[in-house]
Amino acid sequence: MTTNALRQKIAEYIHFADEKKVKAIYNLLEENINQKREIWTKEFTLEMNKRASDIETNKVKPKNKTQVINKATSLIRKINNGK
Repeated sequence: MTTNALRQKIAEYIHFADEKKVKAIYNLLEENINQKREIWTKEFTLEMNKRASDIETNKVKPKNKTQVINKATSLIRKINNGK
């Protein structure tokens, strides 16, 4: 079963579950739900700085807006199709 299918089944289950079950599920997941999702970690920042430097020094050729949109669209389609 794909991740999207699992999410849909879980969401549907929670939607129709009684209050006691919803609270129990929330209690199981509360710590994860409340964790701050910080992507700007030291490693991420270093990687972004390296990529910017590579572009500025012409080590790599940057992608244009159309290329980025096409690649992102392709990846989204693959994810949604469960590939």
